Amino acid sequence: MNILVTGGTVFASRYTAEYFAAKGHSVYVLNRGSKPQSTGVKLICADRHSLGSELRSLNFDAVIDVTSYNGTDVSDLLDGLGEFRDYILISSSAVYPETLPQPFSEEQQVGPNSVWGAYGTNKIEAEGALLKRVPDAYILRPPYLYGPMNNLHRESFVFECAENDRPFYLPGDGSQKLQFFHIGDMCRFIDLLLEKSPDQHIFNVGDPEGVTIREWVEKCYTVLGKNPHFISVSKDVPQRSYFPFYAYEYMLDAAKMCSIMPELTPLSEGLTQSYEWFRNNRELIVRKPLFDYIDSELGDLK
Repeated sequence: MNILVTGGTVFASRYTAEYFAAKGHSVYVLNRGSKPQSTGVKLICADRHSLGSELRSLNFDAVIDVTSYNGTDVSDLLDGLGEFRDYILISSSAVYPETLPQPFSEEQQVGPNSVWGAYGTNKIEAEGALLKRVPDAYILRPPYLYGPMNNLHRESFVFECAENDRPFYLPGDGSQKLQFFHIGDMCRFIDLLLEKSPDQHIFNVGDPEGVTIREWVEKCYTVLGKNPHFISVSKDVPQRSYFPFYAYEYMLDAAKMCSIMPELTPLSEGLTQSYEWFRNNRELIVRKPLFDYIDSELGDLK
């Protein structure tokens, strides 16, 4: 297939481009050429907001849009495209209002989420702009993505705590649930969509089980053969100042995804892959000042 992947230089879009290139497809990446490119892909060096006729002569079997964050992003890309067969947009679980019953299902009405703010409403706008012009497009709504190439300071933060034998400052009792989706599983699911062309076009994707914060941290430490020493932090302390996720528990109903792709990467295996990548790519992590806050504000809790 001829496949266009938007972005192609960082985490989800880079992994996606390399995944399909490794399977022998002709993969084009659309970015501004300001970062190192993957081998085995063809760079279209352009800005999606000023494409002109850059893409008009190219026909794509699939457009995998990983980097649209609002309606303008989608519309400008569509304006510049020539012919294509399938369009797959990576949206977000942030499109569901936190007031809806959980687990969130694809049939529920999307709307503003007070935790995610503009990020969620912009994703809703992106979905609407796409469906208005490409009604049979596929839309994926993942929870937290993780795995190799994740440059966000999430599992890498926990790995650093484990490497340095730091105590782990746990939000409350650590019972808040998190839901993850391995980036490789997302690519496998995209592959299945292109192969099977299911009638369902909007999918929640993610591990249907979820995991508590405590369990997730323990699994990260176990990758390094260590056990965390937990220190509980009061709910009065802003969680994102010392921990990489919001104090917001949600779950997606991923039953429709599982009916197509029942086998998922076990979390322990996925975290092992994450650490192997992190060990060799530490400089790519976009770090947050979590350690600074912990050391300056939470030291008395020891």
